[in-house]
This record gives sequence, C-alpha cells and structure tokens, in this order.
Amino acid sequence: MPTREQLAEQTDPATTVLLTVECQQGVVGPGSALPELAKEARSSGALHNVARLVSAAHEAGVQVIHAVAERRPDGRGANSNARLFRAAERLPVQQHSGSTAVRIAEPIEVAEQDLVVRRLHGLSPIAGTDVDALLRNLGCRTLVVTGVSANVAIPNAVFDAVNLGYTAVVPSDAIAGVPADYTPALIRNTLALVATVTATDDLLGCWLSGSGRSRARQGGRDATRPG
Repeated sequence: MPTREQLAEQTDPATTVLLTVECQQGVVGPGSALPELAKEARSSGALHNVARLVSAAHEAGVQVIHAVAERRPDGRGANSNARLFRAAERLPVQQHSGSTAVRIAEPIEVAEQDLVVRRLHGLSPIAGTDVDALLRNLGCRTLVVTGVSANVAIPNAVFDAVNLGYTAVVPSDAIAGVPADYTPALIRNTLALVATVTATDDLLGCWLSGSGRSRARQGGRDATRPG
C-alpha cells in the first residue's frame, strides 16, 4: 500500500480518470444476467464503494468514464470465438444496445460531465474502444479501475492501461468477481504486481481533502501523453 502522500500525488485530480467497468443494470442490477456476480458486487460493498468514488470524483474534479458492454439484438460484430461469448448469447437477460440492461446501475450517479463508452466486442473496456484516445485527450496519467468482473474485464483493463503507459490504481474494495475468494487472490498474486492497490477510503481522503480539490482547480488538464 502506498503512503497517503504517495497516493495523493499519484491520483492528482488534474491527471487522474476514474473508470467504472460494466456497472450496468444487466450485470450488477437486480435483474442481472449474472445473478451470482450481481449478488457479490452488492453484498461485498464493491458497488456501493464504486458509487462513493464516483460521487467523490464529481466533487473533486476527477473525470469519470463509464465503460459499458453491450451487443446489438442481431449480434452483428459481436465475438463468438470463446466459450464466454457463446454462453452470453443464451443468457435470459441480454445487454442489448438502448435497453435498460445497459444503463448504469444504482446507486452510481452519472453526471453530465461523465463520459460513457460502449463496446460491442471483446473482453476489455480499453482495447479496441475510444477509452485510450479519450484518456490522452484528457491529459490522464493515472487510471483508477473499478467495477466488475475481477474474473475477466478488470484484469484486462489493468493490463491494457499499464501496457499503454498509464499508472493503474485499483481500490481493492471497489471491484468484485466470483467466487468471493477469487478477487483477493487476484489482487494479491497478480494486480499488485502491476498496479497500485489501495482502498476506497484512502482515495476518498485524497480527493476530498482541500489539497486534492485545489490541485484540480489549477489550470485544468494538459494533453501530456503518458509514458
């Protein structure tokens, strides 16, 4: 775990973006296509902590990007080259574009300044989407990764961010996967090797402090490329 000073420097609101991954109604909501994952995201407090981080980001001036996974009703352009994709086609709840299933789930609040990036293919919320270009245009150097699932999309996002030159930060209590004991094992044995692992309360302390808010107000974001 970094010191408070190190974390505050690393997650400066002016150069940090908060990414929520697949925090949509059809994944973590009451009518989820993946009820076991939805239950874990809620019972563990992960979804609540994502909402807390989004609220703090809005207050501190940290840009928020919501990454949503969806598919066309006709499946055009969607992957079928892995068992996961083929199983998703048979689920009772489909993540169809424009449906309730692909709306951001409560209690997360979407503000006017938030960006929503929707993908029709693949496993990653970054690779093959607009996220990297948006991050660079925003002057982002640190990406805070939250959401689901720790099984697939979260490690994909972290690896992609690191490979693209960003510093990845993972609040360990704001991600979830199944079974419940898989997430801490993933964090300990994999994500901790490539990302800064922290906790929601520590990030809130940095962003909601007077120094965090003042840094966010100084001159806006530059277009510096990471790496």
